[in-house]
Amino acid sequence: MNNKIYKRIQNEIDYILNKNMTIREIAKKMNVSKSTVHKDLHERLFYIDETKFNKVNAVLQKHIEIRHINGGNATKIKYEKLRKG
Repeated sequence: MNNKIYKRIQNEIDYILNKNMTIREIAKKMNVSKSTVHKDLHERLFYIDETKFNKVNAVLQKHIEIRHINGGNATKIKYEKLRKG
């Protein structure tokens, strides 16, 4: 594996485990697509370190479980701002 890709994956692991960032936030921070981050964390990481893969996967599952709540809150805030003018 290319050393550049390996370093990027290590940075992504740090962002998701230590800073609890989402895939979209990580992609924006690292200036890559969210598809790239997803592939790094779901496919490449498994072959690099299975223990970290399991930890990252647990965090991603939590993000999936709460995304409907976050979406609902974002919509609520949007319409409150529109109502206030």
